[in-house]
Amino acid sequence: MLSPLLFLALQAATGPQLPAGATPEARYDACVDAATTAPEQAEKIAGQWRLAGGGFLARQCLGMSYATRQRWTAAAEAFEQAAREAEVAKDARAANYWAQAGNARLADGDTIAAGTALDAALASGTLTGLARGEAQLDRARVRVAGGDLAGARGDLDRALRDAPADPLAWLLSATLARRTSDLTRAKADIAEAVRRSPDDPSVQLEAGNIAGLSGDTRAARTAFEAVQRLSPDSAQAKAAAAALDTLPPA
Repeated sequence: MLSPLLFLALQAATGPQLPAGATPEARYDACVDAATTAPEQAEKIAGQWRLAGGGFLARQCLGMSYATRQRWTAAAEAFEQAAREAEVAKDARAANYWAQAGNARLADGDTIAAGTALDAALASGTLTGLARGEAQLDRARVRVAGGDLAGARGDLDRALRDAPADPLAWLLSATLARRTSDLTRAKADIAEAVRRSPDDPSVQLEAGNIAGLSGDTRAARTAFEAVQRLSPDSAQAKAAAAALDTLPPA
């Protein structure tokens, strides 16, 4: 019989173990739980599972473990591999994996690869509801980066229909409207963003920008001061301070 200390030493040496006899979905749930709470362990679990035939579920969990640690390139590659394997298996989850790959590529600053992945996700026709809205939102960000403002507007309008509770969608829609000189749309959309996320300094900064362009100095000042109060050491606070200097005295 092994002593307790020797048993613990052997556990440490062999690392995390896959649940014995578990179904693929149960293994996936265990791996994903680890990916968000103990990503280094999840990477090992996913690696073991992949070697044991875990397929695209193991690769997607591996991508999540990388994403938790903001290792965006590795995350994107894992999600893309999961998507390709799911496509071969004719599994509808491939679209979700392409969307995750696109989001990771965006976080990594690679808008070209992000656009390719997001196009694949949306072209499948299998994304619905919030998942489709978030993919459209990400593709709008890609299109803005590429200067395709008309295409971005179409994606944002569709994102607002599919993910109306997401304050980021309203914020980006308001920002795009301001950039294209549609202040009526900008004011309506930023009001929705503020209603959903009043404590977000990025939302308050954009509210101040739009109010200032609309000639509402009081509202602009209130919003810029809110940015400084909410996140005093942030880049948004610096931008708000610069904007406040351009306003006439109260």
